[in-house]
Amino acid sequence: MARVELDGVGKRYPNGFEAVQAFSIDIQPGEFIVLVGPSGCGKSTTLRMVAGLESITTGELRIDGRRVNEAAPKARDVAMVFQSYALYPHMTAFENMAFGLKLQKVPKADIEQRVRKVAEQLAISDLLDRKPKAMSGGQRQRIAIGRAIVRAPKVFLFDEPLSNLDAKLRLQMRVELSKLHRSLGATSLYVTHDQVEAMTLADRIVLLKGGVVQQIGAPLELYDRPDNTFVATFIGSPAMNLLTGERTAAGVTGAGFQVAFQGAGQVGQPVVLGVRPEHLRPVEAGAAVFSGTVEVVEPMGSESFVYCRHGEQLLVVRTKDAPPSPGALMHLAPEPGRLHLFDGATQGRLG
Repeated sequence: MARVELDGVGKRYPNGFEAVQAFSIDIQPGEFIVLVGPSGCGKSTTLRMVAGLESITTGELRIDGRRVNEAAPKARDVAMVFQSYALYPHMTAFENMAFGLKLQKVPKADIEQRVRKVAEQLAISDLLDRKPKAMSGGQRQRIAIGRAIVRAPKVFLFDEPLSNLDAKLRLQMRVELSKLHRSLGATSLYVTHDQVEAMTLADRIVLLKGGVVQQIGAPLELYDRPDNTFVATFIGSPAMNLLTGERTAAGVTGAGFQVAFQGAGQVGQPVVLGVRPEHLRPVEAGAAVFSGTVEVVEPMGSESFVYCRHGEQLLVVRTKDAPPSPGALMHLAPEPGRLHLFDGATQGRLG
């Protein structure tokens, strides 16, 4: 297990484009960090800088206290699992997993022992004699992960390893990766665009946008106290409902609504009011904060997503109750203490 420190790390290309700006984080030994964000936000570039596959323009990268900005990839003692598996097609699973150890001139008996031990951990012992073309996508990904584990590196790097798998297999592999991390206790950086993977796997999430870190924290911290409207809408599915308004002495007033809110912002300040779909509840007309016509109902099995038109705003309600039919009038109120308030200008959290 290793401590990994990124201190103001940035990446600027010769054409002036800044892919990553002043990225700082102190990753503790054994921590599982997930970098998440939309395409082009800089998460894979950050991972490649840690791996030594991209040069660092600014800042400092340290692994166990040693500066490694200029160190070759093989000198950093990291192992990377790619989205494309990157297995040698002419080699068996055993040979693929053993290849890195052979390059390190590890004794043959030790290679045999380590590969078979990891294969047993990953339940792939019966695949060791097969070549990649004779395996499914999930089996290939297990081999790729096993190849990284047998090296016993200080840091594991995962670059969207599950994105090529179907939904059912992704769920299965998420569970396997979570179990594997608990058993190995290895320091890990994991890149994904899938917020579900981020929420379920991470000790801490780093959410990026345009190469800039938006928030770092535990999954529920980002969900319950987003630092800005981007975090609020990126984390959570369906996304948080956002409504523009103005801060009043008693709360917030907007198009067709008034809601009590204490503590944050100044009277007359433009604000954005946020409420998550599961925190909107159907109420009697007299207690309603929002009222509108149901446009779409999406049954999801154990719950339903109801899309309700409130003026120009389409509100999403997440409910486990029997949903109303499209065209029905719906009266809604937020649960007490479940509102979020953001600055209308900066989009940052207020209070």
